Amino acid sequence: MKPEKIVLGIDPGTSVMGYGLIKIEGKKLTLLQFGVIHLKKYVGHELKLKKIFERVTSIIEEFHPDEVALEAPFYGKNVQSMLKLGRAQGVAMSAALAREIPITEYAPKKVKQSVTGNGNASKEQVASMLQTLLSIKELPKMLDATDALAVAVCHHFQNGQAQSRAASWKSFVSDNPGRVK
Repeated sequence: MKPEKIVLGIDPGTSVMGYGLIKIEGKKLTLLQFGVIHLKKYVGHELKLKKIFERVTSIIEEFHPDEVALEAPFYGKNVQSMLKLGRAQGVAMSAALAREIPITEYAPKKVKQSVTGNGNASKEQVASMLQTLLSIKELPKMLDATDALAVAVCHHFQNGQAQSRAASWKSFVSDNPGRVK
């Protein structure tokens, strides 16, 4: 087992994308960096995606994370927004996959539950808990940064094991007999 590990957490977005890096030594967590990638200034979705890829790649090259944790898109009513968010997440994943870095996704409620003990916690509650946990002196104005940091911390707390999905339809059916007719 590696004595230390660096985890990059990403909160995907098409206007603002949060990122946070933590170093794990045994059970000790250390904040390395967190911030946001501003994308509103770029015209066109394709250019935003290019900037996401470039910025995530530069973060990976600077910090050499061992693992990447992403917040999975939540289900919304606006299909176009979901599509754009999924693309942003996919581009961030591609940057990590190009460097053969393992990726794990976490549902937003799982992240909040893991960090605060409450799956319905507000962004402010999550940020406050991280401030205590990681000795952050001053919280950022944009909480997308702390959201991304929360994904990295959740990944650590979950030991890199997201709730697994069934490997096949056959295993899903055998694991969930009451859900299949």
